[in-house]
Amino acid sequence: MKKEYDFSNSHPNPYCHKLKKQITIRLESDTIDYFKQLSNESGVPYQNLINLYLRDCAKAHRKLQFKWA
Repeated sequence: MKKEYDFSNSHPNPYCHKLKKQITIRLESDTIDYFKQLSNESGVPYQNLINLYLRDCAKAHRKLQFKWA
């Protein structure tokens, strides 16, 4: 390992706009169990599956349709 490095020719990370942001969210245990089951079947971590699903909804501009009782 060098004692000093030359960063004069460096450039910004082109993927920095795609970084994930950590948040706290409350999900029902049934929902988490569903995504964990999908995770076991697909081999993809369940948090990534939730992110992929939400991203797909956002990209398609899906709106939740519900009625208050």
